[in-house]
Amino acid sequence: QVELVESGGGLVQPGGSLRLSCAVSGSSFSILAMDWYRQAPGKQRELVASITSGGRTNIADSVKGRFTISRDNAKDTVYLQMNSLKPEDTAVYLCNAAIKFGINIGSYWGQGTQVTVSS
Repeated sequence: QVELVESGGGLVQPGGSLRLSCAVSGSSFSILAMDWYRQAPGKQRELVASITSGGRTNIADSVKGRFTISRDNAKDTVYLQMNSLKPEDTAVYLCNAAIKFGINIGSYWGQGTQVTVSS
């Protein structure tokens, strides 16, 4: 089947940067849209950024100007570059992909990676 594996999370000081990666593995599939979500304790899951197969992006207002989403179609990988991080960016960041198998499309999630912004 398909597996999404996130990496790149960690502890960073306010104002710092991190780059998250989400790699999709499997066979006989094509990736449509890919998204990054985040979930902080006690808060609803929030869509942070999206990118289509054609490279069109959408960034949440809460992170616009600080976060950038990109993808490498050859590597089936999506990235989230996070700059000027703030304590309120602390959350588990999850990757989601809409993946097509033949005529079927499914939504797949990674396991999440923790991002902690603290001095």
